[in-house]
Amino acid sequence: MTNKVTSSELLRVYVGVGCNLGERERNIVIASEAINALPGCSNCVISSVYETEPLGPADQPHYLNAVIGFDCALEAHVLLKQLQQIETDQLRVRTGERWGPRTLDLDILLYGAEQISTEYLSVPHPGIAVRSFVLVPLLEIAPDITIPGLGAAEDLLAECPKFGISVHTAKA
Repeated sequence: MTNKVTSSELLRVYVGVGCNLGERERNIVIASEAINALPGCSNCVISSVYETEPLGPADQPHYLNAVIGFDCALEAHVLLKQLQQIETDQLRVRTGERWGPRTLDLDILLYGAEQISTEYLSVPHPGIAVRSFVLVPLLEIAPDITIPGLGAAEDLLAECPKFGISVHTAKA
């Protein structure tokens, strides 16, 4: 399988955003702006922001989650490196702890209709079908989307746990 994208070819990409440390709302806005500013990326839209209970260890703050959709001419692994740099710029510290607290987490959920499985990247994101905090905002900005190899996102949402998801309203 190939996932090479030429500079004239744009794919619709969806990235999940999550954070539970620092200025959470600001971190999401900065991530969206940084993605839209990447060379080869344009037409960025962002879902509403949702607050959820943590997926992993319960002794951490609630997460804010959103999904960003955009047109992208970058090859998937190049995009992954760019997203990791955005995380680092937002003071993301990788401790090796799975599902631990973080200032910013950016996951490639969908890369056009591609299915990618490499050592560093799996698309569709492996947890997409069981995470309401991904499916709810994804469906908000792409209501008819189908997840390659899995089916309609709407059908997946009907079957997955809800993680205490609610629309987040910014604190004054």
